Amino acid sequence: MGFVTALVRSSFLVNAVYADSGREHGITAQQGQLLCVLMVQPYGMRELGSMLGLAKSSLTGLVDRSVQRGLVRREADPEDGRAVRVALTARGDELAEAFYAGTCRRVENLSAGLGDTDRELLARLLGRVVLNNEVPVVFMEPDEAP
Repeated sequence: MGFVTALVRSSFLVNAVYADSGREHGITAQQGQLLCVLMVQPYGMRELGSMLGLAKSSLTGLVDRSVQRGLVRREADPEDGRAVRVALTARGDELAEAFYAGTCRRVENLSAGLGDTDRELLARLLGRVVLNNEVPVVFMEPDEAP
C-alpha cells in the first residue's frame, strides 16, 4: 500500500473511532472533537473554526447544539469585549474526560498488531508530518490531559 492510500485510509480508521466513541457517550463525533479541543482551554469561535476545519455556520450549529446539551457555554472574551469564547461546562468537562479516555484506548488498539519499535517509528514519522504541516493541537498526549 502506498503512502497516500495508507494515510487516507488510516484517517478513516480514526474517524470511525471518534464515531464509535461518540455513540458510546451519546454525542456526535464532531461534538467529541469539540470537547477534546476545549479540554486544553476555552477558545474563540474563529480559533475553533480553524482548529476543527469548520465554516462559521457549521461551527455555530455545533456550538449551539452543544450548549443546548449543557456541554459547553459561551463566555465573554476578556481580551475583546465584542467576542465570545467557548468553554466546557462541568458536565462537558466530565464527558470530555470520559470521551477522551475511551477514544485513546480505541486508537491505541488500532496498532495492536505492531511491536513497540514499529509503534515508536510510526509515531515519530506521523509526528513529523503533523509538525511540518503546523496542525493545531486538537488532541493532547494522554499524559498531558488535565
